[in-house]
Amino acid sequence: MEEVQIISTSLVGTTSNILNSENNISKIEMTPWDLQFLLLDTIQKGLLFHKPKENTSFIEHIKTSLSRTLNFFPPLSGRFSTVRNADDDTISIVIDCNNAGVEFTHAVAPLLTVSAILESVHVPPIIHTLFPLNNVRNFECVSKPLLGVQVTELIDGYFIGCAMNHSLGDGTCFWHFFNSWSEISRGYEIISKIPVLNRWFPENMNLPIHLPLKLDDEKLFEVFEIPHLKERIFHLSKESIAKLKGKANSEMETKSISSLQAFLAHLWRSVTRSRKLDAKEEVVIGLIIGTRSRLNPPLPEVYFGNAIHVKRVKTTAGELLENGLGWAAMELNKVVNSQNSEEVVKIYKEWAENPVLFSKSTVFVGSKLAISSSPRHNIYNTDFGWGKPVAVRSGMANKSDGKITLFPGVEEGSVDIEICCLPKTLQAMENDSEFMEAVTN
Repeated sequence: MEEVQIISTSLVGTTSNILNSENNISKIEMTPWDLQFLLLDTIQKGLLFHKPKENTSFIEHIKTSLSRTLNFFPPLSGRFSTVRNADDDTISIVIDCNNAGVEFTHAVAPLLTVSAILESVHVPPIIHTLFPLNNVRNFECVSKPLLGVQVTELIDGYFIGCAMNHSLGDGTCFWHFFNSWSEISRGYEIISKIPVLNRWFPENMNLPIHLPLKLDDEKLFEVFEIPHLKERIFHLSKESIAKLKGKANSEMETKSISSLQAFLAHLWRSVTRSRKLDAKEEVVIGLIIGTRSRLNPPLPEVYFGNAIHVKRVKTTAGELLENGLGWAAMELNKVVNSQNSEEVVKIYKEWAENPVLFSKSTVFVGSKLAISSSPRHNIYNTDFGWGKPVAVRSGMANKSDGKITLFPGVEEGSVDIEICCLPKTLQAMENDSEFMEAVTN
């Protein structure tokens, strides 16, 4: 496959700052949920479409609709702004809605087809070049764009890759923006879900949050070396997931284990088997806990900012494999169910008092699985006016041995699990009959 060719790169801003003028939003304070991701990479997700029948002004239409969509999401076209706190030698960071612009890239992949992406057993490496802002960490967006968009024309289709700063928002925000952009592209004057931009803080919280961080520290720019990895997407049908859920609940004589907990337990056990670990070695799975619905009162679905924290479930390789699917799923279930409003606020306040930033060297090493994204996101209704997407893919951001990305499948109720790991681990999983029994591709 020939490499992707960049045709043009420009900055796109808002056209009228609708929300800025109505709500007087210029700077937005950042929460512990936002700040925890500063040292990691952006969120990179993209959609694959068949080529429009009439595409004479296709790129200009996409670009214009992006600008109009940004009117409703002014933080996306802004930058981070830092303040040095002289009293304790820390810094504070805010989102400056200064309309500095979103990076927009028009590219072509002259030899790449839709079928080459869809039919490849493993994710083709060229996918990573369909995204902007590669190797940009979130803290760098004091000067770099908070959002990058790359529209790549294929022989018979196009791919829209987005990279959004993870300290600006989570996956719910990412797809909220993507869905809204497609609505504007289809001719909507007003998007169906207006974002809530003001951040949530508990009462009597001291703001802004002080971070013991120096953004010019050379250590922040150290390259995190990762081994050669391979990626594959495993498809689980609705029926297959129901069987796993039924089996897990039956083994534990309960009805409380969810579909998500069941298939993640199935995945965790297979990866652990395939890694051929010593029975006494600790294994860890990191779960993203959504906090919007867990607060009392809950945050609105359209809250535009991070509303997540990470909880880790730990055991040993021997215990995980000896106790069966139901036991593993129940371990996940217990951790998830413990995350009520009190626990969410407790973790939030503790972080503000003692900030600990995620780093690649601590998150993406060892016998860990890092779960990201969600099969609940609205992906396949993101229609720009020329038809719904035929696939979703992720970029190179935060990829590591054991990075798991969850997407809804094209068929309702199905799930696509994107697995990034060492080639020998992936091959062992492909030969793992217990795991592959649940896979339909």
